[in-house]
Amino acid sequence: MSISEHRHHQAEDVDPAEYWERRYQERQRVWSGRANPVLVDVVEPLPSGTALDLGCGEGADAVWLARRGWRVTAADVAATALERASGHAAEAGVADRIDFQRHDLARTLPDGPFDLVSAQFFQSNVELPRERILRAVAEQVAPGGLLLVVTHATVPPWSWHPHEDAVPTPEEELAALGLALDEWHTERLDTPARQVTGPDGRTATVTDNVIALRRRAR
Repeated sequence: MSISEHRHHQAEDVDPAEYWERRYQERQRVWSGRANPVLVDVVEPLPSGTALDLGCGEGADAVWLARRGWRVTAADVAATALERASGHAAEAGVADRIDFQRHDLARTLPDGPFDLVSAQFFQSNVELPRERILRAVAEQVAPGGLLLVVTHATVPPWSWHPHEDAVPTPEEELAALGLALDEWHTERLDTPARQVTGPDGRTATVTDNVIALRRRAR
């Protein structure tokens, strides 16, 4: 079963851009402002290159990558998120290393190739052809480049999108992508745990599905 079949309380007819604009306009900051921990763990040892940050939100991952020498294309559907991300990049002194692009990723994608394609928690509470998009961006990974996909396996009780059903394993998620696996080397396929702190100070342990694939050189 695909991860997109595990959406809850969705309004299938809601325009994604309108939905995410509302989400970002409701609060001055939606996300923590810190780079996602799996991205840091996987990418920190790598030499810098070109990167695609898929669904970049308020730009924490893009800024983290740019600070380490990466040239980043950061894409999101929400203009408000991109405006905030651009401001954060300017404050960090890396605006010249990040190209922020607005895309409804179900319709258009940034142009590659990229040495890294990062899809951190690329999940949505409205209609999203997730596997189709990930297959398309996988084609833009350069030979020798890395595709990194991280999704929620469990979420804390205060989450805005709690899972009520069984969630696919990393192996099931990988199978759902339908990639030609002879073209890829699997570097990670696991479900690490991490501690998170909620807005009211509560803590919880959550797990993530991690898929890291290295494209074989042609």
